[in-house]
Amino acid sequence: MNTQSLDTPNNFFENKVLGHPAGLFVLFFTEMWERFSYYGMRALLVLFLTSSLIGDNPGWGWPREYALAIYGSYTGLAYLTPILGGYIADRIIGYRWAVIVGALLMTLGHLSMAIEIDHSFMYLGLCLLVLGNGFFKPNMTSIIAQMYKKHPEKKDGAYTIFYMGVNAGAFLGMLLCGYIGENKDWGWAYGFGLAGIFMFIGMLQFYFTQGIFGNIGLKPLKNDVQDLEETAEEATRNPFSKFDLVLIGLIAVIGLSWIINDPVSKITSMNLFNFKISGIDGSNIMIVTALVLFLFILVKRISQYTPVLRDKMIAVIILAFITIFFWASFEQAGGSMTIFAKDYTQRVLVGNSKVIFNVVNTLITVIPLMIISYVLLKLFSKTFGKYSLGNIILASGFVIIWVLVIYMLKNQYSEVKSEVPATWFGILNSLFIISCAPIVSKLWESKYNPSATYKNGFGMILLGTGFAVLAYGASTIPQGAAVASVSMIWLVLAYFFHTMGELFISPVGLSYVSKLVPGRMIAIMFGIWYLAIAIGNKIAGTMGGMIDEITSKYSMTTFFLIFTFIPVGLGLIIMLLTPVLKRLMHGVK
Repeated sequence: MNTQSLDTPNNFFENKVLGHPAGLFVLFFTEMWERFSYYGMRALLVLFLTSSLIGDNPGWGWPREYALAIYGSYTGLAYLTPILGGYIADRIIGYRWAVIVGALLMTLGHLSMAIEIDHSFMYLGLCLLVLGNGFFKPNMTSIIAQMYKKHPEKKDGAYTIFYMGVNAGAFLGMLLCGYIGENKDWGWAYGFGLAGIFMFIGMLQFYFTQGIFGNIGLKPLKNDVQDLEETAEEATRNPFSKFDLVLIGLIAVIGLSWIINDPVSKITSMNLFNFKISGIDGSNIMIVTALVLFLFILVKRISQYTPVLRDKMIAVIILAFITIFFWASFEQAGGSMTIFAKDYTQRVLVGNSKVIFNVVNTLITVIPLMIISYVLLKLFSKTFGKYSLGNIILASGFVIIWVLVIYMLKNQYSEVKSEVPATWFGILNSLFIISCAPIVSKLWESKYNPSATYKNGFGMILLGTGFAVLAYGASTIPQGAAVASVSMIWLVLAYFFHTMGELFISPVGLSYVSKLVPGRMIAIMFGIWYLAIAIGNKIAGTMGGMIDEITSKYSMTTFFLIFTFIPVGLGLIIMLLTPVLKRLMHGVK
């Protein structure tokens, strides 16, 4: 496994698919199956937890606050564990084995969630998914960073194409797991189980095709030499002191305890922080303490680097700070926006409306799947001879996908009336990314490529615009209403603006991290980036859980306006900081 293949990093660009190395598309499809499983499960989680205990497809009957608390903790932890996974890959097992281990753990997690004998299987499944994601997520992007080390001008385009794989998987996962899980003829367990099947396919495909990466991602050597690409100003090592490690361990224990304790204290009578000081809740005291300690260690570490590297790391931290608020708003998609789709949106269609929806749904399902299948055939033409087993496994997954899509569409056409699944709206984000990512990718490679600050600023403003649309659409909902029937168009428009904002921020954020820090720090810095996303996800769950409280006191419009003003304000601020960020980046574009 540790031998080098003929496909060394030096000749990646001699074997291209659609202008990029074939290896990029191996990662594309591996990530696609992982995102299929993640978003397929995520689309079902809140709906399953809040669905009635009785009925044709019973759930757990939880209050929305409880469900969104566990949703926020799960998604937050899923982005927090990549720090540990990145460190282990960098120091011990290498990127490729980390991806394989992570995929196996996630497969077991999905299958555990499909077992409905006892609640403990659901909790075990979520734990396995969190751990598996920690190994998988940072190391996929680290492999790309190494592949494009000598081609930095193509990184933005490469990460955007990779992001298409992310969203192709999210699209198919939410579409099919959502349809199967919400369908009373199947049920939640089958939806969760389907996610596990495709995660397993992704693991096997990557394992049998990994030779295409040459020596990239193998187990790191103890006598590994300094990265020749580093400048003299950036090459100075800065090892962690014992004090640093103790402090980091303390922060991790407090932070993890708080994230786990939040849903546990709501769902059960157990509370790790059941105390008050000067009237301040113990839970708030602990998380503020962890935040202060984190800021202290961050400032301490940065001050010890050489000036150029210090400036670049400060630039990464500023971009990561914006990322926190982006995901805190954007991740309402799996929480409060899913609830809005389920309880406040008119989803039952008859007559001409049903016919139009069926035609549109067929087109937006079949056309993207045909495009992805075309990419698959292009990859086959370049790699089948050397990696036939991996390609056959990949093809088998697509055969299953096509069978499920045909089954779903056949049933929808045969029904007298259609009830659009609440999970269906989530696919719009992925659909718009699949449609728009190639255009945005070309923009980033053209002379009109804006700076990082303008990309982030425009992305935040577009995100806020999407919530402004929802705020306007919700203006007819009475204060405190538990259900309503507003037009579907508001969710469609909101997802479009959110998607455009995401394309401006998320994929290029990964690219800037890889360009601003030395190669030896790539995986751990991706872990730090995912820490920002983890914080944003937990905030998303906490804020989303306040939907009932805010709508009862004020209105649904007020709830969505909160997510309008904060992103727009931060977007304007980051654009004003453009001159400062340019100086900190020292010529990195």
